[in-house]
Amino acid sequence: MYHNSTKVLFVVFATMALWLLAGPLFAADAIPAQAPYVKVIFSVGGMIGAGLAIGLGCIGAGAGIGNAAAGASEAVGRNPNAQGKIMMTMMVGMAMAESIAIYALVISLILLFVNPFKDLVLG
Repeated sequence: MYHNSTKVLFVVFATMALWLLAGPLFAADAIPAQAPYVKVIFSVGGMIGAGLAIGLGCIGAGAGIGNAAAGASEAVGRNPNAQGKIMMTMMVGMAMAESIAIYALVISLILLFVNPFKDLVLG
């Protein structure tokens, strides 16, 4: 039961995100290129995309870092003598998980300031 409802929620949210992000692209074909509100619609679409990029990227990174810290704490509790090796491995794993959040930040900044689709939509 839980697995099916998770799939349905994922499909609904993915469809909504695609609809919100692709809306300005399709609306720009029907609206004259000189209309000032096309830029506003496109900018809002970029902002929503940037928010989704950083939000989803940080959720994954936070879950990975939390999982690493929980596992390391449990391992040190079971074997305190191996604390040095466990902490070193945990720090490397946390750095790898944090790099995903940094990639998401870069993508969101690109969408906000150097949007590659601007020429396609605005002409």
